[in-house]
Amino acid sequence: MPEETVTIELNPRERRLYDRVRTQVVEHPPGASSGLRDLILLLPDLTVLLVRLMRDERVPKPAKLLEILGLGYVLSPLDLIPALVVGPVGLVDDLVIVAATLSRILNHVHPDVVRSHWSGQGDALVAIQRVTRWSESLFTTRLPSLIRSLLRV
Repeated sequence: MPEETVTIELNPRERRLYDRVRTQVVEHPPGASSGLRDLILLLPDLTVLLVRLMRDERVPKPAKLLEILGLGYVLSPLDLIPALVVGPVGLVDDLVIVAATLSRILNHVHPDVVRSHWSGQGDALVAIQRVTRWSESLFTTRLPSLIRSLLRV
């Protein structure tokens, strides 16, 4: 028998602004077996998570400093891969920085604190882990093989 989906609608005043905007923009959540496109779609959710954690009193000050650095990079017009030149692929460096920042913050903050600020689909920790795992494979497998192939030419 198929599982029934239960949807709980909150009073619009109780919902955060970002949550309302996100609901209007995203009709279908990124799939579990997603590619780069779906990972890039996590960037706004992860960035908002960083902002919300920065405002939380339960997050220690050293972790907040790390959050400021991560957000500074994402909001900075200067990027290693400029999105204006290469399009959405230019968001990869921002995604890697945000995921690395959140991954590091998880060492200092209880996971439930992180989950309490998550607006995205599914579990925040799973989303962070997906992006982190992808970025690790990028730097350990994909990028070195690309460099080797470029050097052969």
